[in-house]
Amino acid sequence: MLLALTEVPRAFGEYRALARASALADEVPAGDGHPVLVIPGFMAGDGSTAGLRSFLGDVGYDARAWALGRNFGPRSIGKEGEQLIARLEDIHDETGHTVSLVGWSLGGIMARIIAQRVPQCVRQIVTLGSPFAGSPRATNVWRAYEFLAGHRIDDPAAQMLLELGMQHPPVPTTALYSRADGVVAWQNCRQRASATTENVEVAGSHLGLCANPAVLRIVADRLAQPEGEWQPYAATA
Repeated sequence: MLLALTEVPRAFGEYRALARASALADEVPAGDGHPVLVIPGFMAGDGSTAGLRSFLGDVGYDARAWALGRNFGPRSIGKEGEQLIARLEDIHDETGHTVSLVGWSLGGIMARIIAQRVPQCVRQIVTLGSPFAGSPRATNVWRAYEFLAGHRIDDPAAQMLLELGMQHPPVPTTALYSRADGVVAWQNCRQRASATTENVEVAGSHLGLCANPAVLRIVADRLAQPEGEWQPYAATA
């Protein structure tokens, strides 16, 4: 309960740190210009990821907004994710490159879902506090989700999408999580580790993940890997 009550002030501090992201850009590997689609969390829109996308652009990536308004689950992406898949395919066709997906919270679940549907378009996935494992009711916002998304979590169509998100990803995937998350159960943000999947712990709030300096460093590190040469994250002192 304490973590939930302190989410907003903790996130505010992390967003204040985002003002120093330009200096941080000099400390991370330079990007290779490949496209990165950033997917916002539940009830959030592209404004919530503007700072992250600006940072990725400064580092050297072609950072793209999802351009689907606020994230209200299937109401925003279609019952089978078709609208988000179309956005991904448009970027893939326009650039001629596979697209890295960075998804915050619900956006990370969506990234995993569409990667299952069109893996040929996806380079890798990075999820930020995304509760793709375990019960979808292990969050502090599931009732609000049902109300705003317009369907129950146990609706068959919603369950089908959630099951896709739980499946082992077909592309390299990094799942970031925080034990201090006051919105979702951090245990549900972890995946089974394998040769192409990993879990990386960060310290911070759920609402501030897109502005957390540690998160920005890790995302930049993951995106900088040459395509087809994915290696697990190695933290530096």
